[in-house]
Amino acid sequence: MLYVDTSVLVALCTNEAKTMDVVKWYESCPDELASAAWCVTEFASAMGLKQRTGQLNEVQAQAAWMQFERVCANDLQLLPVETMTFHKAAVLTMKSATGLRAGDALHLACALEARAKGMVTLDVVLAKNAKCHKIASIAI
Repeated sequence: MLYVDTSVLVALCTNEAKTMDVVKWYESCPDELASAAWCVTEFASAMGLKQRTGQLNEVQAQAAWMQFERVCANDLQLLPVETMTFHKAAVLTMKSATGLRAGDALHLACALEARAKGMVTLDVVLAKNAKCHKIASIAI
């Protein structure tokens, strides 16, 4: 199973610099995909930010949300986030040298708990930390 970070899901459902690369990867990926249920809130937050900054209008954000929901329903297993996973993420963020922010630490903790074989992310810091924890970084 590959763990998919929200950065990839946002690029898949909106027009970003890496969108074409993400679409090509997604269309050819034979692996089972999973992400923490947290990605739903994080994706919604990204849509709100894109609207506030003028990157998307409301109609575009709603279309992206609908596409995201289809991906979740058809191709992405949403993993529950347990209390101990939040604790693991907290421990990861307290190690300042990792450079992990809270949301990325939570994704990494979820991937570790799920024993993901790979981390699909556009975030360089998250990819580096996944490698440090023996999770392959899937380059897009």
